[in-house]
Amino acid sequence: MMEVLPGRCVPIAKRELLWAGSAGLACWLAGVIFIDRKRTGDAISVMSEVAQTLLTQDVRVWVFPEGTRNHNGSMLPFKRGAFHLAVQAQVPIVPIVMSSYQDFYCKKERRFTSGRCQVRVLPPVPTEGLAPDDVPALADRVRHSMLTIFREISTDGRGGGDYLKKPGGVGEARL
Repeated sequence: MMEVLPGRCVPIAKRELLWAGSAGLACWLAGVIFIDRKRTGDAISVMSEVAQTLLTQDVRVWVFPEGTRNHNGSMLPFKRGAFHLAVQAQVPIVPIVMSSYQDFYCKKERRFTSGRCQVRVLPPVPTEGLAPDDVPALADRVRHSMLTIFREISTDGRGGGDYLKKPGGVGEARL
């Protein structure tokens, strides 16, 4: 993922990660924006601040719209916060799809083994002119396009090489 992050990009993560030992500390030091998903009012407030930062400081955010890991080899329904954020700031959404890692991640042991993961950066989805009422359809449309690509790159059996392409391309990384 670090290979495709644009400059001035900050990930958004669930607040629980802040307490994940050294990983949480590293996230905090890296400037990760933490969202408390259990306190909707706080999460909305943080997202509003992020929208203003997007506009005034030319910052980009990286959001995982499923909200959590999914270990069944598919994609979970999307949470709509990221889409509200994009519509509020009137900035494009750049979908980035990672193939399934279920073949080389042991959920029981919480451990990765070696494997290959493909990453595809899809074309930007404009939000100019959209309003909050458009968010459900926008989220569904983006999820559908991402799910189509997810299925394609998770099941094509190509494996991969040790490269990664930027927008519009497919890349693979060895883990």
